[in-house]
Amino acid sequence: MLQFDHVSKRYPDGTLAVDDLHLEVEEGELVTLVGPSGCGKTTTMRLVNRLEEPTSGRILLGGEDIASQDAVRLRRRIGYVIQQVGLFPHRTVLDNAAAVPLLLGRRKAEARRRAAELLELVGLDPAVYGGRYPDQLSGGQRQRVGVARALAADPPVLLMDEPFGAVDPVVRERLQNEFLRLQAEMRKTVLFVTHDVEEAVRLGDRMAVFGQGRVEQFDSPAAVLGNPANDHVAAFVGSDRGLKRLSVTPVEKGDLERPPVVHLSDPMDRAAALMRADGVRWAVVLDEREALHGWVPIPDAGGSDVVGPVAGYARRMDATLPLGASLKQAFSTMLQYDAGWIAVLDPRDDDRFLGVLTPSGLHEALRRSIDADARAVARSAVDLDAVSGA
Repeated sequence: MLQFDHVSKRYPDGTLAVDDLHLEVEEGELVTLVGPSGCGKTTTMRLVNRLEEPTSGRILLGGEDIASQDAVRLRRRIGYVIQQVGLFPHRTVLDNAAAVPLLLGRRKAEARRRAAELLELVGLDPAVYGGRYPDQLSGGQRQRVGVARALAADPPVLLMDEPFGAVDPVVRERLQNEFLRLQAEMRKTVLFVTHDVEEAVRLGDRMAVFGQGRVEQFDSPAAVLGNPANDHVAAFVGSDRGLKRLSVTPVEKGDLERPPVVHLSDPMDRAAALMRADGVRWAVVLDEREALHGWVPIPDAGGSDVVGPVAGYARRMDATLPLGASLKQAFSTMLQYDAGWIAVLDPRDDDRFLGVLTPSGLHEALRRSIDADARAVARSAVDLDAVSGA
């Protein structure tokens, strides 16, 4: 979809902002460009919509050299979102979102209808916000309008330059969540510039780590964190890259343990016998629909007064997680509920109970992930005993 073919950009004063950039962004892929200030990541983005022109090399969009295209028409085909948003202060929110379709010659009614659809898509009710002006919105709301405007012409490529950098951390996380939801639906080809490693790791399908004008590593976030290409990349992603890797490592079925399972209607004395036979102190409790209800502890030794069904002894379980959630989410849930284990559910099968993730299971999942990337194999192929003995 988007190719940089040995692209360089040198300014008249001799500054080499981009040095022999050669990479390809696949259709529907979100690539984050990350690096310290002045490393060339924003210049790289500006080369795509010809706000800057390369000194050498070519940039191909859909196989066509962008240098052969009219610059104004090219920019109207590429969505562009910046940190300062750049909304027209004298136009309403709806008219801001409709601006690009109108420039492309669409009728006003059609452009405004499309704008209303996109405002709703980014979480702003057009009936509530469409008639407001930018200075009547919060910073996070203005960023949402900026994203809606960039998407209004249905561009094949979306450029985002520090789009969430000017809002507070709580709003920033919400905007990131919203954008990930949008990207899952729309699958745009996105270049996303940020100086924040955690943002790059969280959002990117792949991330390009810049040095001084050069890409030092271009790979999946998990691979960059688990196996930095050189000292520059290792220093930039930080010594806590193992913790950052938690956010890009999903919980898989192979990470789970399967404890004893009982049902609300089972006799409690039989449930206790099952737990003693397995040598455990608790069991998972399912209801009559096989959905997770909670857990039940083993009764005190002896337990002669244990009578009635499990329902009379069961406790609710709030520490749950969908399969595929990140290890970071799992760790956070354990801390939030002070839980020694988390029940993992299958969201594609009516939240069917699959097993539990324990702290040791979480640690092993992270170790498998790191070793799997280093060896280019699936996590299920990693033998931790062999790794430990190596």
